[in-house]
Amino acid sequence: MASQILPLELIDRCIGSRIWIITKSDREFTGTLTGFDDFVNMVLEDVTEFETTPEGVRKKTKLNQTLLNGNNICMLIPGSNGPDS
Repeated sequence: MASQILPLELIDRCIGSRIWIITKSDREFTGTLTGFDDFVNMVLEDVTEFETTPEGVRKKTKLNQTLLNGNNICMLIPGSNGPDS
């Protein structure tokens, strides 16, 4: 019989590792997941933000730490360094 894992349990297993987050807007984030809550608000460290402008140009911004609102998160990819990898 296959074991089941709940979504928040999977996210909890990703704490301390790299994660790629795609948001509902034209932004993507990669960083080390340091924490989250029941609403999937997330804290990332050593972050790279990727933003696609309306002209199609991809901007890259380095951040020490960021807090992402769980309502804006569309997809999580554990163990990934983002679109450049």
